[in-house]
Amino acid sequence: MALETQLREFGRLICSIAAGRFMSRQESADAYRQVILNEQPELQQGAFLMAHIARGPSTEELSGAWDALDLYDTEKIHTQLTGPVCDIVGTGSDPLKTVNCSTPAALIAAACGLPIAKKGARLVTGVSGASDIFEILGIDLNAPLVRAERALNQYGLCYLPGESFLKSGWARLIQSMRFTSAFNIIGPLTRPCGQTNSIVIGAYAPHVCDQLISVLKEIAMPAALAPFGRVEGMDPALGMDEFSLAGPTRVVELRQSKKEIYDVTPQDFGLKPVGFSTIASRGTAQENAQVILEVLSGQYDTPAANFFCMNAAAALYIADLVPSYSKGTEMAKEALSSGKALEKLEQLKEIQGRV
Repeated sequence: MALETQLREFGRLICSIAAGRFMSRQESADAYRQVILNEQPELQQGAFLMAHIARGPSTEELSGAWDALDLYDTEKIHTQLTGPVCDIVGTGSDPLKTVNCSTPAALIAAACGLPIAKKGARLVTGVSGASDIFEILGIDLNAPLVRAERALNQYGLCYLPGESFLKSGWARLIQSMRFTSAFNIIGPLTRPCGQTNSIVIGAYAPHVCDQLISVLKEIAMPAALAPFGRVEGMDPALGMDEFSLAGPTRVVELRQSKKEIYDVTPQDFGLKPVGFSTIASRGTAQENAQVILEVLSGQYDTPAANFFCMNAAAALYIADLVPSYSKGTEMAKEALSSGKALEKLEQLKEIQGRV
């Protein structure tokens, strides 16, 4: 635990952030190191995290926080694969809760031949996170990461629970936190697979899309998409951390350090828009997992299936496997209807499943 001088220094930092001062990247890295390594009392950690997110973190500060998380808390796996390796993940904390999407999208994209090193965690807000869903589907969240590494090398797909690759700090914090913090932004940016060179990372608010891409540019990610999906006819400030089948999606795209901002609609994916209720989260994690399993097992012509396929299509697009979102959707729907996506789940369970 910190000495009195360190306690007071950190306390002054909290007050200065609350008053509007911005930290340098190194200052931010040092502050987040103290939180991650539990070097400050929990009261001060919580006060710092809330002051920082309430004031609004800068790109430089988020990059420093990412530095600390990567250096002090992220265990790495490595793959023998060459070429594209993609991740599909969301920040959580989005106002509109949908049935879990990144999990089936990862399975579908992998079934199209795109290696996926997918991160995830248990729920922070909402009904279920990726870890909750994968656990219900038979994945052992406590399996050593060497099994994830083997799954990626053998089958082109692995699941990396934050509870496993984030060694102590983040895992400790996420168990007790029920509020949004900078970790909601930088947690999904972690790179437990060093070869990951593209990512689809949904954001809980429009401005967060820009922040995510700015940080990814700073840490030299070659290609990324940050979508904020909306619902036609609803307040545009309300949305989801994935591409929306119920309205337009604001997208910030990064390719080779160049940023582009645009909107896409379901029609750009070759799909018809649907009412939000058809893709909304069900009441329990078990029900959300059941929707996913039903889609993988044969219910291909449903709003949920299209919702999953459009998000898989985004991964195929940003990884340069297809030239457009619509071509990606065609490939995703074919992989789903052929049974290859369900086969990917079985392959994942073969290596990372419960014994």
